[in-house]
Amino acid sequence: MFTGKRPTDDMFKDDLNIHRFVSMAFPNQIMDIVNPSLLFEEETEDNGIEESLRRNFEFQLNNKRKMEDFLVPVMRIGLMCSKTYPRERMAMNDVVNDLKAIRDSFLKSNDRNKQRRR
Repeated sequence: MFTGKRPTDDMFKDDLNIHRFVSMAFPNQIMDIVNPSLLFEEETEDNGIEESLRRNFEFQLNNKRKMEDFLVPVMRIGLMCSKTYPRERMAMNDVVNDLKAIRDSFLKSNDRNKQRRR
């Protein structure tokens, strides 16, 4: 879901599967495999083309950093839930609790950013 790849993608041959693909990038190169459409939003303010480009670049950079802070823990959960052996996988109550904590942290971060923009 976060990579934009399907488990049946042609790139997954031989020993490479979606779990290994993510695992090889985790955690330091995780942003290299994230679906780019998750990272970029358009800013609608028009303060002249140069100012607009500068603000858009800063927005994209900050957005990418923020997304990385939240995607790495989500991808960790995905990796833990897709282990080969069921006994190695996370318990679902732990998954739910971790995802709720990530969501709450993300929402709190969004609220802080909105307050700064005002």
